[in-house]
Amino acid sequence: MLRKHDPALVRGCYPPYVVSLMASAKAPQNPGNEPAIPAPAGRLLGTVVPPPTPLAPYATLVSGSRGRFYPEKESATRTCYGRDRDRIIHSTAFRRLKHKTQVFVEHEGDLYRTRLTHSLEVAQLARSLARSLKVDEELAETVALAHDLGHTPFGHSGEEALASVTADIGGFDHNAHALRLVTRLEHRYADFDGLNLTWETLEGLVKHNGPLVPPPFGKNLPGPIKSFDARWPLDLSTWPGLEAQIAALADDIAYVNHDLDDGLRAGLFRVDDLKDAPLAGEHVRNVLARYGDLELSRFIGEMIRTLMSALLDDLRAETASRLIAANPGSAEAVRAASHALVALSPAMTEQLRALKSFLSSHMYRHPRVIATMSRAQAVITDLFEAFSADPGLLPGDWAILCSREATGRVVRDYIAGMTDTYALAEYARVFKNQITL
Repeated sequence: MLRKHDPALVRGCYPPYVVSLMASAKAPQNPGNEPAIPAPAGRLLGTVVPPPTPLAPYATLVSGSRGRFYPEKESATRTCYGRDRDRIIHSTAFRRLKHKTQVFVEHEGDLYRTRLTHSLEVAQLARSLARSLKVDEELAETVALAHDLGHTPFGHSGEEALASVTADIGGFDHNAHALRLVTRLEHRYADFDGLNLTWETLEGLVKHNGPLVPPPFGKNLPGPIKSFDARWPLDLSTWPGLEAQIAALADDIAYVNHDLDDGLRAGLFRVDDLKDAPLAGEHVRNVLARYGDLELSRFIGEMIRTLMSALLDDLRAETASRLIAANPGSAEAVRAASHALVALSPAMTEQLRALKSFLSSHMYRHPRVIATMSRAQAVITDLFEAFSADPGLLPGDWAILCSREATGRVVRDYIAGMTDTYALAEYARVFKNQITL
């Protein structure tokens, strides 16, 4: 008879992943074989926990990770990408997304999405898609959770304002600022600045929308990306792994669906307006034909459920077709491809583009939204000018930085990190005047 803790019984009752965790838990915490000199950047140290399910050959594999910039021992209970995810969730920048605008300013109501709830929805979609495509779920989730860390207060309008007032010092790009946050501005650890994320997470954060070299749209490479790439190359001319590509499409699918939801609840457009809208119109008509008049919440739930399913099914079918055609045997082969391997079909891409155009005219450019965002842009502009003219107005630790770094760059970082509510509070403090958005 096998004893309760007989190794044979353990192997027979638990999957290899659990057995490895049990073994690592019993291993001595300090085995005495740690290197006397820290390993160079780009290598994982210590326990390397594999993902719980087998992955496809084209997935980004933990065993092939390029590691972290600052060598540190890995967790015995999490994969390196799971550890990255946890570091992002515990970061200051992630918590601040709770009070950063998606479309509606935070104080307009608690029904509407913020950057935080948007990021959570993107992460959920990314993880589900990654599982169905047999790639690393935790890396896809991590990139999704991190993709909006660099956004300013007041959404894209705030970014446009900050980019405009900083044009002479390199402007502002939210993806570049996200990289700056996780590699420098977050101060959680005594041994290094930033979160010391893996190379694959940093690559996905910077390149989830595609290669950056040659520069897209004729733009120069943002300074934070250029300077970090000089320290630790992120292969800016290649596509990222499939996990980051998944996160990028999950972002598109999530925001289009939840903006339809928020727009209807806010009264910016009506159900009747959606009947003939691109892509969404078919789903609106189907719900009305099946159920007739529904309370708004139930109507939105049914419409979004079928619309999102259609987009996800199309993405999975098109991606499967591209993977069969390209037949990548590794994550490096994915990066070397001449085009994205995660995609919607051409027909669905065009329909989604048309739906985004509908949302732009009926929601993002709605007079009510424009009026609020115009006042918000003035807040950003006035704060930047005031702090740049008198750095003494900055909080003490930020004012001290101005003695070591260019004032404009310090002020840019300070404002970019603000929430909507904090920006309005700072405006009231600096100008002794409450502003109503």
